[in-house]
Amino acid sequence: MNAQNLASGSAYFIAKETELPVTTVLSVLVDNEPGVLARVIGLFSGRGYNIESLTVSETEHEQHLSRITIVTRGTPHILDQIRHQLERIVPVHRVVDLSVRADELGQAGPIQRELALVKVAGLGEHRNEALRLADAFHAKVADATTEHFIFEITGKGSKIDQFIAIMKPLGLVEICRTGVAAMNRGPLGM
Repeated sequence: MNAQNLASGSAYFIAKETELPVTTVLSVLVDNEPGVLARVIGLFSGRGYNIESLTVSETEHEQHLSRITIVTRGTPHILDQIRHQLERIVPVHRVVDLSVRADELGQAGPIQRELALVKVAGLGEHRNEALRLADAFHAKVADATTEHFIFEITGKGSKIDQFIAIMKPLGLVEICRTGVAAMNRGPLGM
């Protein structure tokens, strides 16, 4: 470990140098009450962990439970630390590493989807090409005028990234993405 790594304040440099970072999807079931999300996020920021994607929604209304889906990256050692630290936060009911669980079940990975709204402005041939490509990607037209489209597209993050990349030269104006929603395949819950 060198001085630069120690000075960064990031927990990523604590892990053994032989471990390679991996991306994982964590699903966290918590009480739906004020301050819970701040505590979960505080755990990440306070220890120098990065969050690549974050989605939160109440999923069990009668029980007042919310599901937080977090995509993060780190070595297996660091990811295990994150999971254990999340389990110690008081209103957390359950933490499941969906990526590890998929491995245990012999699956390629959890089902992951994102939604994006993509605004494209253009006239003439650019407009026609944007509409044609949106159709090829199964994107829906959420709003349209003679000068712009707002497309709604869902799918894996890589599909949305590709769609955004091809819309750039056609007049891409604005993007809004939800973040990853994920769950494991099969009949069992988290």
